[in-house]
Amino acid sequence: MVKGKNILKVKNMGLFSNLFRPSSTIEKQLEKQYIAMFEMMDGMSPSQAKKQACCMLKEAKEESENEGTTNLPQNFGDILLERELTDEKTKSMLAKLRSDGVRDEDIRWWWNMHDLERRMMQHADFISRFTLFLKLREEDGLNEEEAAKRVGKSLPIFGDPDDATFATGEDRPLPYELKNRTNIYVEKRGQFDKKRFKKEFEESSSFNSFIRKKIKEGYL
Repeated sequence: MVKGKNILKVKNMGLFSNLFRPSSTIEKQLEKQYIAMFEMMDGMSPSQAKKQACCMLKEAKEESENEGTTNLPQNFGDILLERELTDEKTKSMLAKLRSDGVRDEDIRWWWNMHDLERRMMQHADFISRFTLFLKLREEDGLNEEEAAKRVGKSLPIFGDPDDATFATGEDRPLPYELKNRTNIYVEKRGQFDKKRFKKEFEESSSFNSFIRKKIKEGYL
C-alpha cells in the first residue's frame, strides 16, 4: 500500500506544489495536519513541510485510486464486523488479525477512517522509520543491518504480519489495527512506570516483540 518514496521527492516538486490543491474537506484537513507535523521535524522549513505534505497526499490519492479503495465507506469497519458473521472470506481475514490480538474496537478504529487518512498514516510511519535509519547510518556510523535492527528496537513496525521480508517470529510487523492501542499503552507506561517500562523494553528483541508480549499477558 505504501511506496515510501515521497520523502525523497520534497526537493524536486518545484512547480507541481503550486498545481496540486486538495479537492475535498478531508484532503484539506490532512494537508494541514501533516504540514504542522513536518514543521516540527528538525531541519524542515515551512515551505519544505508544505511540499512534503502535498507530495505525500498526492501519492496517497494515487494509491487509493489505483487500488480501487477511494469510495470505501467510512463505516467500513462496522461493515466488516457484520460480514464476519456470514462471509467466510471476511471471517478468515479477521481471524488472522484476532490471532495477533486485534479486537472489534481496533477494527472499527482503523477501518472506519477515511481511506486517505489510513494511507497518510502509513506514509508518515515510513518517514519516521526512514529518518531514524538515515540518522543511524550517517550520524552514528552504523551499517545497514545494525541500523535496521536499531530502528526495529526503537519504533513499532506496522504492516502485514505475514510479511517476513525483514523480520520473523514475534518481530514481524504488527497489524495496523493495533496502532492506536499501542500508542496509548506506550504513552501511559512512559509516564507512570518509566523505569520498569524501560527495563522490560530493553530486554525485548524488538518493539514489536515487546508489544506482542504485553498483549499475551493481557496488559494491552
